[in-house]
Amino acid sequence: MAHDFNLHAPAGANKQKKVLGRGQGTGKGTTSGKGHKGQKARSGGKTYVGFEGGQMPLYRRLARRGFSNYPFKKEWQIVNLSEIEKRYEAGDTVDLASLTKKKLVKSVEPIKILALGELTKKLNFNVAAVSASAKEKIEKAGGEIKLNPPKPKALPKYKKAGGKK
Repeated sequence: MAHDFNLHAPAGANKQKKVLGRGQGTGKGTTSGKGHKGQKARSGGKTYVGFEGGQMPLYRRLARRGFSNYPFKKEWQIVNLSEIEKRYEAGDTVDLASLTKKKLVKSVEPIKILALGELTKKLNFNVAAVSASAKEKIEKAGGEIKLNPPKPKALPKYKKAGGKK
C-alpha cells in the first residue's frame, strides 16, 4: 500500500539569509543596511550597555554613598519539618552531615528549621536556628534541640598608613 504523503515546512519556517553588500540591485547594497556613517556603521563600532554616546553615563553620574549591609547579610538554608518527617526515622540526629547526605541542603551555610508540616517522631536537632513554632512542634513530639549559632564572618583587616619608621 503506497502512501502519498505531501510533507512541507510551514510558511516562514525556511527563510533565506539576506546577502549584504552585493550591489544596488540587491536591495542591501552600498551601506548594507547600516545607514549612513556614524559609530554603528563602522567595523567594530559596538557600544556597551549603558553607553550614552560619550556623555557621562547615568550609572557613573549617580553618587554611591551611604552604608550597605550586604557584606554582613546572613544567608540561611531553610528546611521544613515536612521534609524531615519524610526522610528521618525516630531517634535520628538532624544535623548538617545528615541533611547533606539526604540531599536536603547543598552548601555549608547555617541551617534554619521552619515549622511547615507536622512532626510525629522523636528527633535530635543540632542546627544553627529553629523557628519558634518549629521548636514547639519538635518539643511536642519529644525531640531535643541543640543550637550551634553561626560564627560571624571575619572582616578584612586594614593596615594603617605610614608603615614602619
